[in-house]
Amino acid sequence: MKVLFVINTKSGTQSDINLEALIDKQVEQTGIEKLIYYMQGDDEQNIKAAIASFKPNCMAVAGGDGTVNMAARILAHTAVTLLIIPSGSANGMAKELSIFRVEQAISLLSTGALRQIDMISINGIPSIHLADVGLNARVVKRFEEDRRRGILTYARHLFGEIFLMKHYRFYIIYDGKQIKRKAVSLTFANATRYGTGAVINPAGVLDDGQFELIIVKPFPNIKLPSIAWKMFRNKLHTSDYVEILCCKEAFIRCSKRTTLQVDGEIIGKTKEFRVEVMRRALTLLVPE
Repeated sequence: MKVLFVINTKSGTQSDINLEALIDKQVEQTGIEKLIYYMQGDDEQNIKAAIASFKPNCMAVAGGDGTVNMAARILAHTAVTLLIIPSGSANGMAKELSIFRVEQAISLLSTGALRQIDMISINGIPSIHLADVGLNARVVKRFEEDRRRGILTYARHLFGEIFLMKHYRFYIIYDGKQIKRKAVSLTFANATRYGTGAVINPAGVLDDGQFELIIVKPFPNIKLPSIAWKMFRNKLHTSDYVEILCCKEAFIRCSKRTTLQVDGEIIGKTKEFRVEVMRRALTLLVPE
């Protein structure tokens, strides 16, 4: 087995973990042939070149959700398996797959199982996890601009946005149906939960050939604790302020340009979104 390790040294807060030592130990135990690439700039092209020359069976990526998204874009519709090593601030996709620790992830090189999953495309941009516009996207933008990391930093920006909450009008065409909705956010979901553990998409399944549109309608600030409680109890679908649509493809037009984030990375502002399923686009190494 040949494994290309891609390490984002600027991601997350786990600097106390000696990742190289863990990799060396696994290599010694299993006889894996390894190549380590440290992200440094122009990474996508450099990683593609490393794959072409090294020809790995698996690419193990240590970083946050943005790093994982980059890896998924590179490996989509290829024979190379992706292993996620959670070393970011949120690690949403790793938690989705029940990968919680760096040591656990490394051990999957000898104990893991293969799983094919879907991805979704938003205006041609692949997403492996969650993308959205509106409230959460603006919080992510604030979070990106803050030098501090962690859930408390995210929570502070969330409450800041709640008290400045903006409303949007969305015109939605999905699977041959047309609707109009007023909302504070719209999520394009392949997965179920954010890195915080909050479940935005209780109906999500990674390989069911569809995605979900989660519409959060305008709500009074006093209802925020109730909505948050439902998210952490996996019961958001019971809220009067939430509507979930299952789709294979959708076209959405917003009343004004709004920020789009994909897997924790800010893409920019736009008014129109074309969303499609990328069926069984990626093979992952996951816990059995």
